[in-house]
Amino acid sequence: MDFKDGSKYIPYDERKGSESIVYFTRDLSSNGLCKIYERINSNLTGKIAIKLHTGEQHGPNIIPREWVKDLMSKDIPNGTIVETNTYYEGDRYTTDKHLETLKVNGWTFASVDIMDKDGTVDLPVIGGKHFDHMTMGKDILNYDSMLVLTHFKGHTQGGFGGSNKNIGIGCADGRIGKAMIHTYPGKDQWSIREEEFMERICESSKATVDHFKPHISFINVMRNMSVSCDCEGTHAAPVVTPDVGILASLDICAIDSASVDLIYAMNEKDHHDLVERMESRHGLRQLTYMQELHMGNMKYKLIDIDNNDKEITLEEALKDIKHIN
Repeated sequence: MDFKDGSKYIPYDERKGSESIVYFTRDLSSNGLCKIYERINSNLTGKIAIKLHTGEQHGPNIIPREWVKDLMSKDIPNGTIVETNTYYEGDRYTTDKHLETLKVNGWTFASVDIMDKDGTVDLPVIGGKHFDHMTMGKDILNYDSMLVLTHFKGHTQGGFGGSNKNIGIGCADGRIGKAMIHTYPGKDQWSIREEEFMERICESSKATVDHFKPHISFINVMRNMSVSCDCEGTHAAPVVTPDVGILASLDICAIDSASVDLIYAMNEKDHHDLVERMESRHGLRQLTYMQELHMGNMKYKLIDIDNNDKEITLEEALKDIKHIN
């Protein structure tokens, strides 16, 4: 098996390394989100940044605002939602447009910090082959901890968007950092693709993980999973993948690996479109390269918090999902 070929899925028994813990609940609600957050919040101290994709205007698939509102009011009352401006020209391209989009989408119940509104900062990338630093929104320095709260879904270029994409692209500033990830100098704006694109996302993500480590935790919400990213807003492809549940971990590689594995464990009809999106974009390279960068493990124990913390299989996690028509 070529572990660097991002178009090839690696079965669990062919993976190497240690096992991390990934928590799981089927409860897709604010209560489920709050319950699973309690399993990975002990390392989140001081001023907490909540890295969330707040979406383009009227985007249909983002994490429900009421869930985030309930989580913050109950468990993170002094938390701040953090974002950066986009590399593409859209509803979040400039700070002024971004602020208006936040209002339109209802993110008005908490403080939202557009981290690159006042400039950038370079954070080191240790062990990278593409970068020795990544340019971030400078306000990232204002926080002691980060909760990476992610809507897991497909992605037009990345294949899938999990925790790695959320911070790998989402913490890089809108002009310099995102250009470093997407574009060769003097070439087309989206000229970097497939394995190299995935590796660049990972190296950017590593800069954020290393900056906060060990004060960083990850939640993936597997609901309304289109093959499109939330950056496509109302133009996103229809949702054709069943809802699954919510995952949480202290290991970014493990949580994204478990999320991908849950998709692959579905039947062909349920997972066809999302698997095709991941493989055709070579998105699975995100997982192997995170492990190569020592960001975490592709192996994990899936712990069912709905069932007395029993370790379960992927099939047990999926046994009650509603299949697509």
